[in-house]
Amino acid sequence: MPVLTRLSRLPKAVPFLLMLGLLVAGILVPGWGWVLMAVGAFVLAWILFLTWPVLSSSERLMRLAVLALWVGITLTQAIPR
Repeated sequence: MPVLTRLSRLPKAVPFLLMLGLLVAGILVPGWGWVLMAVGAFVLAWILFLTWPVLSSSERLMRLAVLALWVGITLTQAIPR
């Protein structure tokens, strides 16, 4: 788990800003921006998987809702009308 150790050493704003950057870039980049969104969804799912045992039920629901929203935006970008 060296990646998690590195993430925990970063200032708390850095991972948030990286995910925000992926979200904004994924929404604004036409065509293949959904790939950036999919990377962000994968990172969110990975962190949720790792933290699942220590979360309370309300925290689990909130994080699942964020992941579902992110995946919904990704699918909307990937499969336009």
